Amino acid sequence: MPARLLIADDHELTRAGLRALLEGEPDLAVIAEAGDGRQAVALCERLQPDLALLDVRMPGLDGLTAAGEIRRRWPGIRVVIVTLYESPDYLEAALAAGAAGYLLKDATRADVLGTVRRALNDEPFLNGNTALRLLRRMSTRGGQQIEPLTDREREVLALIVAGLSNREIGERLGIAAGTAKVHVERILGKLAVTDRTQAAVRALALGLVPTPESPP
Repeated sequence: MPARLLIADDHELTRAGLRALLEGEPDLAVIAEAGDGRQAVALCERLQPDLALLDVRMPGLDGLTAAGEIRRRWPGIRVVIVTLYESPDYLEAALAAGAAGYLLKDATRADVLGTVRRALNDEPFLNGNTALRLLRRMSTRGGQQIEPLTDREREVLALIVAGLSNREIGERLGIAAGTAKVHVERILGKLAVTDRTQAAVRALALGLVPTPESPP
């Protein structure tokens, strides 16, 4: 079955553009549209989509607040934040709200589809200059102590930050994908986070892995 998507934006033209881009994909299906954050939350309650794409700035209830409410009430619904603004502050707020993806409105079709699919697969989305600026800023803050990671867990964590899937981690380290998954789950527990994106952010904030270089 295709993943069920909700689009929320107060501009009808933007919603139509996203719908047109997504609907041609056999693994994705747009099931509803919302014009503001409150409507998005209500539709999530009624329809239980797999993923909601939320504009940052919407009347009544903004996308970041709506994202936080959706993730709190229905943790199984993934959220991707969509915005015009390449802002580390927005990205940091999106992460704090539990978003699994962050898209600029001028993103390419490949970027949109890639971000949506990574979010659905619970893969980290921290790439691009905005994310790197955020990571560098967070890495200077330090943080609380955590349960020590093994050498193998540090290797796996570095590959999580690099955006690799369990299968790719297994191939890189010469271990089974199931074994990689076990390592990832242990890392999430030790870092006290619930998904791979939060693990990547926490790892950079605590200086557990080097900050990635900026893309060319």
